Amino acid sequence: MNPLPRQTVDLARIILVIVILAGLMAGSLYILRPFLPGLVWATTIVVATWPVMQAIQRYCGGRRWIATMTMLVILLFVIVLPLYEVISTLALHSGAIMAAVKRLPDYALLAPPDWVHGIPLVGPKIAQEWQTLSDAGAGGLLARLEPYLTSAVAWLLGHAAIVGAFMVHMLITVVVAGILYTKGEVAVDFVRRFFNRLAGQRGLAAVKLAGQAIRAVALGIVVTAVVQSGLGGIGLWIAGVPAAGILTALMVMLCLAQLGPFLPMLGGVVWLFQNDMKLAAAILLVWAVLVAMLDNLLRPLLIKRGVNLSLLLILVGVLGGLFAFGIVGLFIGPVILAVTHTLLKAWIDEVPAPTALTADADLGQTPAERAGFPPV
Repeated sequence: MNPLPRQTVDLARIILVIVILAGLMAGSLYILRPFLPGLVWATTIVVATWPVMQAIQRYCGGRRWIATMTMLVILLFVIVLPLYEVISTLALHSGAIMAAVKRLPDYALLAPPDWVHGIPLVGPKIAQEWQTLSDAGAGGLLARLEPYLTSAVAWLLGHAAIVGAFMVHMLITVVVAGILYTKGEVAVDFVRRFFNRLAGQRGLAAVKLAGQAIRAVALGIVVTAVVQSGLGGIGLWIAGVPAAGILTALMVMLCLAQLGPFLPMLGGVVWLFQNDMKLAAAILLVWAVLVAMLDNLLRPLLIKRGVNLSLLLILVGVLGGLFAFGIVGLFIGPVILAVTHTLLKAWIDEVPAPTALTADADLGQTPAERAGFPPV
């Protein structure tokens, strides 16, 4: 019987098709490049707020256009205008902020007041560390932190100084968000069909997980940053610290970068101490500690409402995405890590884990002997 002839493979045709498809994809991305930040922002916002839009639509008797207009107004006043105010404030005062950071080594840290020793449990330790920094001379802690603060502030201001580009991205974001709010089901159906064609059930699971991760970050990271910055700004304003608005804007950026609001508030505490406002400084210091510790309670609670993933995975994705892609990386980073982690875990779990070696195996018995057959 003659074997079946081997089917020839047109390798040149396959390579040509791959090259053409890759060229089309690269050209499409290059054309869309100016719109990609706004598109990513709009998709992130719409995915995170889609349940809110559906609730408004039900309240309005199913009229989608009313719900869409309401969400765009909320988007404008809750996200776009506050972000613009933060970024424009930082950009406007960037020179003064950098000059203040470079002057930090000239400032002296005063000796700890007596009431610090009386703080339960941690008072003596705080007083000892404070006294060590005060004895170090002019600058103390601030002098040690100055090189790191200079680099961090320069990075933050570099990302915040492009106000014009930000406004363009925000305009694109509002327009695309309006389209997605109106045609959200069509977009979701296309994405689900694409990933189902690409990876079957795994693709559908990845789409669902990506949406959950976006909501988790929006709840856990952004809401926590806004709450901490708002509470910190209120404390600075009540205490009478100058430039409280600038410090609040800086706190927003630091909280989004997962660095916390403590350093700007500590600067306010030092200024109050140096101006003999010791009671206000003491109260602000306690308030700063409470606000800085708030994220340990609020952030895990909110993240778990969005997706049941490791908090460490989410935080690593937030920090890595922030440094890799800028502000929008806050959402891209956790989504990439969450989807990758879940797909990798599903692939590993397809094969059962190897069983542990029994004591018989350690004694050198063969599989036949362990099954009950006599040795040969």
